[in-house]
Parts: sequence; structure tokens; C-alpha cells
Amino acid sequence: MRAVTLEKLDLRPTDHFVDVGSCTGSVSIEAAQRVQRVTAVERKPNRLEVTRKNLAANDYDADVTLREAEAPSGLPDDADAMFVGGSRNFEAVLDHAVDTDVDRIVMNVSRVEPTGAAIEAFRERDLLSEVVQMQVSHGYELAGATSFRSNNPVYVIVGRRDAGGLD
Repeated sequence: MRAVTLEKLDLRPTDHFVDVGSCTGSVSIEAAQRVQRVTAVERKPNRLEVTRKNLAANDYDADVTLREAEAPSGLPDDADAMFVGGSRNFEAVLDHAVDTDVDRIVMNVSRVEPTGAAIEAFRERDLLSEVVQMQVSHGYELAGATSFRSNNPVYVIVGRRDAGGLD
């Protein structure tokens, strides 16, 4: 999931990347290895501490700022790319992204109803570029053959300032 998310963000070395809802910091860490600046925003202090510990355990050259805030509070005004890892306050986050000219934004959603609402919110703001549905299945033995146990799908909603809608 992270690999696809980061590929869709099209991170550039000079970017200021924002991770909205950093949780474990895994996306922040990957981004910090690719860009100059990272801002991780997380509303839960215990999760922000996990982000801090995981960042400390990894190598990167980026200038990283951690902010305890509930987005859109705490979001910088100069981001180039933004990842939204959850559906809480996503419309206000998208409004902030539009108002501050964020170039690329990706949101991952795992529940159907918020996915539809998020797709529509991206569309209403002329951001919607692409939607990718990803699902992973793991093989296991069943009656001497291989069967698969699937995980829930994740929807990767991709937005760009110059989107022009879905192809």
C-alpha cells in the first residue's frame, strides 16, 4: 500500500510533504527518505509518540516536523504533496489543500461509504485524478489445495491540482 501511495504522490526531492494522521509514521518515514521537508500531523499524542520513535529508528535527510493537532489545524500552508490516511475531517483537509495550492494529494480509505463521499469531495473540488482499488489475498492450504483469504480492499484516491477528472 505504501509503495502505491508514494508512487501516486509523485514525490520530488524539493517537496514539502504532509502526512495527515501519521499514526505509526510509516508514510512519513518513506517520504523523509525522498524529500527535503516533512510535516506529520497527528491528533492522538500516543500515536504521535509512535511516529517519533519510528522516525528515530530510521535514516533520512529531511527536515521533519511533528505536530499534535486535529487537521486541518496544524497543517502548513506551503505543502507540495499531502497524504490523508483517514476519513476524519477529510473535507476540511481537502479545502485547506485547495486553498493553499497543494499540488498532489492522496487519500487511502478502507470503508465503502466514506470512499464514496471522499471521491465526490475530490470531484467537487476539481481534484479527482484517479481511484485505485487494491486488495491483497493470502494463500493457505485447504483440503490439499491452495485457497485464498482476502483482506478488505483499500481505495487509493488520487488528486492533483490540474486533475481534469477521471479518464
